[in-house]
Amino acid sequence: QVQLVESGGGLVQPGGSLRLSCTASGFSLSYSGIGWFRQAPGKEREGISCITSTGGSTYYADSVKGRFTISRDNAKNTAYLQMNSLKPEDTAVYYCTAGAYCSNYRGPYGINYWGQGTLVTVSS
Repeated sequence: QVQLVESGGGLVQPGGSLRLSCTASGFSLSYSGIGWFRQAPGKEREGISCITSTGGSTYYADSVKGRFTISRDNAKNTAYLQMNSLKPEDTAVYYCTAGAYCSNYRGPYGINYWGQGTLVTVSS
């Protein structure tokens, strides 16, 4: 079965950290740009970060720059989003995507796959 599966979400206090994982099954991520999106309650879904197939270039929205780090391990067919210094406004469902390539933080062009999402709640 071809799918992307996110994990690592949960409840964290403001200032805390979480690492999200995005693992592909049924296909290789090695040639895909990987993007992370999020959708907060009552808001539109937004792209926040993207990484090229080799990991050589990464892109971030201003809202997460300096706090979040996107990475990938092609040998494990997995991408990651390390989230530090979390704020209540980071509360959202986070989705990973796989597509053709990344040239900005808004997500890869030609998205082929979406994960099911993982909920991140930042609250004291």
